[in-house]
Amino acid sequence: MPSNTNELKVITGNANPEIAKEVCDCLGTELVNAKVSRFSDGEIGVQIEDSVRGDHVFVIQPTCPPVNDNLMELLVMIDALKRASAKEITAVVPYYGYARQDRKAKPRDPITAKLVANLLTEAGADRMLAIDLHARQIQGFFDIPVDNLFGAPRLADYFLEKKLEDVIVVAPDIGGVKRARDFADKLDTSIAIIDKRRPKANVSEVMNIIGDVKDKTVILVDDMIDTAGTITNAAQALKDRGAKEIYATCSHPLFSGPAVERLSNSPITELVVTNTIPLVDDKVMDKLTVLSVAPLLAEGIERIHKDLPVSVLF
Repeated sequence: MPSNTNELKVITGNANPEIAKEVCDCLGTELVNAKVSRFSDGEIGVQIEDSVRGDHVFVIQPTCPPVNDNLMELLVMIDALKRASAKEITAVVPYYGYARQDRKAKPRDPITAKLVANLLTEAGADRMLAIDLHARQIQGFFDIPVDNLFGAPRLADYFLEKKLEDVIVVAPDIGGVKRARDFADKLDTSIAIIDKRRPKANVSEVMNIIGDVKDKTVILVDDMIDTAGTITNAAQALKDRGAKEIYATCSHPLFSGPAVERLSNSPITELVVTNTIPLVDDKVMDKLTVLSVAPLLAEGIERIHKDLPVSVLF
């Protein structure tokens, strides 16, 4: 009888196979041979061609657009691994979709971030590894351990290497103040805050700027850029207040709807993002720089597999 090997194995779906391959290169391993396909009626089929019995399997699959397809692929892969007798399954979700639906903003709203947490747990995930959850309290939605890694150190190192002068870090809204302060600490500088209101979803209006940005090199810091309304409105407001040069950075480049056009026409000099979400050709622009978080994910995966502390990566 074959014994439980408890080997570290990595599998991926169709959401972002490039980052999964990069992670495997960092770990010195190969992806599990698997096919994630569609039946003629659109249903998802998964065929795992390598044995995973007794192994610790890490499923790398961001739930980025198309969100529902990628989420369903992740759930089906976890179920397939569970039924194939994997000893432990860790869902590696570099971008966690539905994270913005984390509370009841008005009566009869769903809390879909909690629903997705329940689905992953019920499917058979024993643990989750993510990068920059939109709200850190989402970790509490899970009844399994969740490790939330941060892209900020990688992004901050990039700006340190640029040796920019007169830098100030700006939070594009009140909710991003802690993120901006942490980023500013890494750059040993101060922060400013943009006070905005959001009259409806994906619409933001700048109300005021708290802090002095005149003649400063500004770095706008956010966790994600979706339609780019918030970040481009903020950039224009900063320029109007006398900012010398404007940079922007985020971990998750969703770039939906008019985002690319808005960013291209904005006063932002350079936009620095990570590869948690794959960017197709029509979402790439001259001012865009993409940094890989594969080494960060690989180290997190290795530490989880070896039962070593993950907190050193925070």
